[in-house]
Amino acid sequence: MPRTKLFSGPGDKRITRALCIVAHPDDIEFYCAGSVAQMTERGVAVDFVVATSGDKGTRDERQTRAQLAATREREQKAAAKILGALNVTFLGLPDAELEENLGLRQVFVREIRRSRPDVVLTFDPTPGYRQHPDHRVVGRVTLDAAWPSARDLLTFPKAGTPHNTAEAWCFAGPNPNLEVDVSAQLEIKIRARLAHASQTPSPAGLRARWRHIAKVERFHQVDLR
Repeated sequence: MPRTKLFSGPGDKRITRALCIVAHPDDIEFYCAGSVAQMTERGVAVDFVVATSGDKGTRDERQTRAQLAATREREQKAAAKILGALNVTFLGLPDAELEENLGLRQVFVREIRRSRPDVVLTFDPTPGYRQHPDHRVVGRVTLDAAWPSARDLLTFPKAGTPHNTAEAWCFAGPNPNLEVDVSAQLEIKIRARLAHASQTPSPAGLRARWRHIAKVERFHQVDLR
């Protein structure tokens, strides 16, 4: 029996639901916002799960963690609205302290079973370059949650009805095998990223730079069928 072909990209008609699982507010906008916009533009239902609220992402000594988390959640919700995402779930875990464990895997299984995506977008956990530790953890645990945990009836039975996600698209890794031209979505991608004002000391500089470097998004496709 011939093997099912991998998705061709965000425009593949077989994709009707997608889920982004990331570590911090603004991760989606950095790495896959153009692809998200391509999907939502044609009616794909896209959900976001953000493990932390980025409560340590500042050099301003006047900011408390609670204040920063509230700001960054507002910014992420604004960016999600620009991109056309349906739901944003904040898990509220402490920034820079994520751990690879069964508790986190169960939470991700719950979110996958709730969203029921055809494709999940997350970090490539492959080591070999400087990477935030939360990114590596989220990538590894998401892949383990998507396959086989979310699929199997007897794994975390209280986390919802089993679901088999067809593919994972891993970004920010060293060996991409899918390139997506997002030049048509570049302006919306930039607007979504600029919604994270607390993380953008120079909006004009980011806009100018991204007009040159942000027209292509790269992923490593993982077949979970």
